[in-house]
Amino acid sequence: MTIQLCILRIFLVLNIYIINISIFINYKRCAWKKGRILTKTYKEINEKIEKGTALVLTAEEMIDYVEENGVSIAAEEVDVVTTGTFGPMCSSGAFLNFGHADPPIKFDHLWLNGVHAYHGNAAVDCYIGVTRMADKRPYEYGGGHVIEDLISKKEIRLRGISDTTDCYPLDEVDTNITIDDVNQAILCNPRNAYQRYVCAVNGTDKTMYTYMGKLLPHFGNAHYAGSGCLNPLTNDPDYETIGMGTRIFLGGGIGYVVGEGTQHNPKEGFGTLFVKGDLKQMTPKYLKGAKFEKYGVSMFCGLGVPIPILNEKMAEKTAIKDEDITTEIVDYGIPRRERPTIRKTNYKELKSGSVRINGKDVKCSSMSSLYYAREIAEELKLWIEKAKFFLNPPAEKLPTKRIFKSMKQTSKLKFVKDLKRKAIICYDDCDIKIVAKKIIEENMNHIIITDHDKKLKGIVTSFDVTKAIAENKSELENIITKRVITTTDNEPITIAARKMKTNQISALPVIDNHNKVQGIITSEDLM
Repeated sequence: MTIQLCILRIFLVLNIYIINISIFINYKRCAWKKGRILTKTYKEINEKIEKGTALVLTAEEMIDYVEENGVSIAAEEVDVVTTGTFGPMCSSGAFLNFGHADPPIKFDHLWLNGVHAYHGNAAVDCYIGVTRMADKRPYEYGGGHVIEDLISKKEIRLRGISDTTDCYPLDEVDTNITIDDVNQAILCNPRNAYQRYVCAVNGTDKTMYTYMGKLLPHFGNAHYAGSGCLNPLTNDPDYETIGMGTRIFLGGGIGYVVGEGTQHNPKEGFGTLFVKGDLKQMTPKYLKGAKFEKYGVSMFCGLGVPIPILNEKMAEKTAIKDEDITTEIVDYGIPRRERPTIRKTNYKELKSGSVRINGKDVKCSSMSSLYYAREIAEELKLWIEKAKFFLNPPAEKLPTKRIFKSMKQTSKLKFVKDLKRKAIICYDDCDIKIVAKKIIEENMNHIIITDHDKKLKGIVTSFDVTKAIAENKSELENIITKRVITTTDNEPITIAARKMKTNQISALPVIDNHNKVQGIITSEDLM
């Protein structure tokens, strides 16, 4: 009996122990499901990458994976999410070192294929910026094209001049080089990969040529930038895994995050990255010179960042959808720092090809390439799956509380509202003789023609009236200029003056947002 009792007691103790273990495991599972327990480390993820067992998904694939399996399972099973973006990134360029000439030269000015490069470093170093236009081919060729030609192994003409010194006696160099002839070629981009960007439209009555492309008048089209759910910083909006030293895909090669980019504005959701990489590793497929009609030049740059799924929170963030990424439709027709927002939108609507403005569907297109963004995310995924690319924690995270400042301007800027005068108005149904009478009575060379609601219809000058009388014309309709260049109260005087000079006119009607006349400003007012 004693032995049987002992066995029974042991059996009961074991049962209680097993039950307690089961309860503990279930508790841990419940806690894990709430995101309290599951964590991974970079070391663990890299070990799986090395063994070829890591599960790597693109940001678009992660959305479907989370929808099908839930955040908890995705956090457990997915190791890395890859991102990608490909668009014009104007704040980009490259440092080059040419080696010393014989005899030596210290450049005071130098050109690469006719593009002026910045020479204010050591004797034979330079920085070529992508937005610098060629002296003899402006708007057609620039620094971005030089960089593309370099990585395409093309010959580049290097011409440099110097005032000479005792130790740098050579006064001029004119030679041809390739990327293999330079010592260092370092892509160094102070501002890339905007977290999101606004959608640009044009509410004025004339076509605008901008860094957001050609914007048609009267909200005739809309342009946006960025890859939405594939965008790197959108997938890590709190910058938990992206920062100084983060290894990235850059221009087809491996690059690194230097830190926050210029104009980094995390509070408004406009984070940016400062990145660098070895230009000699990169390919022209992912670095392409660009030109914008009547605006300037730039360079399309391909960039991708791997996001390690360290916990449930990261799994949830990397499953963000286009409809959850909001931005603003902004009127670029207002030449001010704070442009008016037409309305809010999201990347799902932007990618649909049209946006709704004032009750109308407006054609919408992207300045970025979603096709290449997807390719970048896929290529980075392949690198990781083949153990050619490993992840590393940032040495320092990007700042999340940076306050973005506007330029301090010490000189007072004058606006149209400061100099405008009262407009002399005639209605569009009046006789030419009435217009002529007003010109004489008011001693004014410009008469603004409106409807009875004071909405602008055109403009007539004293010359128009004189010519009409000489030609026996009596209808105002026959002499009115209907395509009128206008201005607004809040337009800087310098811009109004440039409009007059460019269009060879001497007056601008001042209108409001409803096309109602608020006054006039003339070339005489600017003197």
